[in-house]
Amino acid sequence: MDELYGEQHKLLQQEFDTEKLAERVKEFIVLPEVTDEHKAFIESRDMFFLTSIDHRGYPTCSHKGGMPGFIKVVDNRTIAFPSYDGNGMFLSLGNINGNNKIGMLFIDFETPHRVRVHGTAAINKQDPLAKEFHGSELVVRVTVKEIFVNCPRYIHQYRRMELSRYAPQANFESPLTPQWKRIDGLQDVLPEREKLIAEKLGTITPEEYGELIMKGKG
Repeated sequence: MDELYGEQHKLLQQEFDTEKLAERVKEFIVLPEVTDEHKAFIESRDMFFLTSIDHRGYPTCSHKGGMPGFIKVVDNRTIAFPSYDGNGMFLSLGNINGNNKIGMLFIDFETPHRVRVHGTAAINKQDPLAKEFHGSELVVRVTVKEIFVNCPRYIHQYRRMELSRYAPQANFESPLTPQWKRIDGLQDVLPEREKLIAEKLGTITPEEYGELIMKGKG
């Protein structure tokens, strides 16, 4: 395993007299592979945060959500997750194509509890796992470099009220489209497969979409 701490970390650890503590904590919690406990926790999640690095060196943090169990631990060194229909920007997946180093943060806001992962990611259009991820466009496989539990002390406790009605699942058709694809100013640049959406549902203005967002109906 590469050294987790660089000089920039050690300088702060020295300033606050935590250098020995940091080394001991690393020895206790940082592992090179997924344990059974990690696997059970990760595969129970309905969301996680993904960090990637863009062509300018900026980190991109993205929320990824789906039905509980939409993340799969393939083996003790590999985690896979689906990429669903989005806004067409492909920020996270594009970043992965340019720099495969990523981070993943899994949180249980009800318990609370959290697990962090560092690894390298690859995208495969023909991944055989695609048939297990209903509604996926692509599959991302992450080779785990480091995995560790983090202290949940500052995680506020929340309770999930309901699952997103847009989250793909087997034997269920999600709503036709997210509301933003009805915005009038986007109709001429939508992919051909989505050109009929506005004809069926009608267009809305950016301001009307903003009102829907504020009501949680985006």
